[in-house]
Formats: sequence, C-alpha cells, structure tokens
Amino acid sequence: MTFSRSHQALESLQAEVCELIQQIPDMEHGGLIQRALTTLTRMAEVEADRLDWKILSASLQDMERAFRVFYPYRHTRKITIFGSARIPPENPVYQMAIEFARCVAQQGFMVMTGAGGGIMQAGNEGAGADKSFGLNIQLPFEQGANPVMANDPKLIDFKYFFTRKLFFLRESDALALFPGGFGTLDEAFECLTLMQTGKSGLVPLVLVDPPGSEYWKSWDAHIRNHLLQMGLISPDDLSLYTITDRIDVACEAIASFYRVFHSSRYVDDRFVIRLKTELSDADMDYLNEQFSDILTKGKIEKSQALPQELNGKSSSESEIASLPRLLLYFNQRDFGRLSQLIRVINQLGMETPEAAHPEQK
Repeated sequence: MTFSRSHQALESLQAEVCELIQQIPDMEHGGLIQRALTTLTRMAEVEADRLDWKILSASLQDMERAFRVFYPYRHTRKITIFGSARIPPENPVYQMAIEFARCVAQQGFMVMTGAGGGIMQAGNEGAGADKSFGLNIQLPFEQGANPVMANDPKLIDFKYFFTRKLFFLRESDALALFPGGFGTLDEAFECLTLMQTGKSGLVPLVLVDPPGSEYWKSWDAHIRNHLLQMGLISPDDLSLYTITDRIDVACEAIASFYRVFHSSRYVDDRFVIRLKTELSDADMDYLNEQFSDILTKGKIEKSQALPQELNGKSSSESEIASLPRLLLYFNQRDFGRLSQLIRVINQLGMETPEAAHPEQK
C-alpha cells in the first residue's frame, strides 16, 4: 500500500514537472526558473546524505512560505525591529519600542519583528497587527508567537535562522535595534557587515538606548576604541549607524533617509541612484566637490532611466522609470562615504515641495 501511494505521488510529480517545463518559455522569469531547476537536477546527481536533502528541502520550504507572504506587500517599505525577548512590559525600553513602532507606522512603514515576546511584541503592539509581520523561529523555548501576531496570515514560521535572517534583511528598508542579547548583536553586526561590503543596499540602522542607558553607547565605545583604533574599520564606517535615546530622532533618521533618495542599483560598472526629485546644477557641483574621492573616474551626473533598467520590468515597477537619476563610477569600497553622500542628497532636497516621505518603493 505504501509503495502504491509513493508510486502515485511520483507519477503526479512527473506530470507537474513536465507541465512546468513546457510553460517555462512563456514565463516572465523563465530563464531564472530554468536555472533553478537545472541546479536542483544537478544536485540530485551528486552523492549526498539524507541530512543534506532535509536541509535543502526545509530551507526551500522556508523561502516559499516567505515569498508568498511578502509578495503582496513588495512595494511597501518595511522596518525591522530587533531587541530582547526577555524585556518585560514594565521596562521603559518596552514602552519606547511601542512608541517607535507607532511612529513609523504612522509614517507609512510596516513593521517586522521576530514575533516573540519582549521588544518584538512591543514592536507589533505599536504598529498594530494590520501593519505588522512576524518572522518566527521554531525553538524549543521562549519563541512562541506573541499574542499580536498569533494566527495572523503575516506570521511566518521559519525552521532555520539563516533563511529567517535572509528575509529580515531582504525586506527591510530600515532597522531599529533596542537592547538585546546575542541575537540582537548578531543582527547588528550582520547588517553592518553586509552594508560595509556592499552585499546589501544601504539602509538606515538606528540603535535606540533608553534614556540613561549606556547599552549602545558602550557598544559604540568598543567599536571606536578597538576596531577603529586598530585600523580594522575606516572612520567613515561609523556613518553606517545612528545611536539615539530619543524616539523622534530615531524616526526622523529613517524618514529623512527616504526624503529624496528612493533606491539604487548597479548597471554594469555604473552606480545608479534613483531620486524622488531632481537636484539643481548647483547641488551637483557641490556633490562633485565633496565626494570625488569615491569615484574611479568621471563625475556624478544627472540622468534619466538607463535602457538596462527598463528591460524586464513589470508594469507595477514602471513608476520607477520616471524618477530622475544620478550616475557615478563608484569605487565599490567606501560604503560609509556613500551613506554620507545619500544623507547630503536628502539635505540638499529638503526644501523641495515634492520631496515628501515616500511610503512605496
């Protein structure tokens, strides 16, 4: 009986795969789908243990669930809130997290947390379930979904930390970190590492201390007294994060990052910065004067969308095509300086009426 059911399942799978292969040429991302199927087929030819296949299968299932949940919200900017699951509601930092989440939700952001207790629950409480995601990790202790996110369709249960972390960083347009343990510090350094090395886009990273606390200030002192003094990081890398004990400053650090700056990408060897509004010629002169050190050649120039940016774009992404651009030959090394460039761009465009905070990306 078991063999018969297994045989039927295999026949059903064969039929589905054959049908999928026939549809690939007409699919929008057919080439990428074909590449994924080819990779999976090649892996089947390699000797591997049962555990290897369990890891592969479970990680793909993690990603499938997350892709499905996030897709309807792909154009909405999101902020991840990290912090300890062990901080009780009566702790002042818990209330700060509620206030911060409420503030950014009013700005138009959605909030993502690990769906647990403590700071995570505070973040979901402040934003409300409608504007919250919960990325839960399956642990034998202390990580059931909090009451705000329990049974919510935007709650995703992950088996692995690495797939969960992938979606935290992939979906985040900003990160706010409150005091926490190993996990919180891991997220802080992971985000900084990816931005410093250019493996992820630059986003605002805000470290929030409760008034009178030295949690992040002492962390920053360690960074400066050891990493910076030993030459293990550059002084400009300190621009990748902001430390504050004020909620209004934390919210403004995030909102101001997207006041004029919209997004960025590479097109061949040029770095493209998309803007909400066009800068003046005087602004361009100032940028070239202040940031020529991060260019490998040429100048920072104004541009419209490049042809390569328009290829393969769906209709839902067509609005980005009309945004003005800056083009530069970035050295792909000084990402701290690049973050400073973005901040200056936002300051230069602050007085432009069109430069309002965008909720959509």
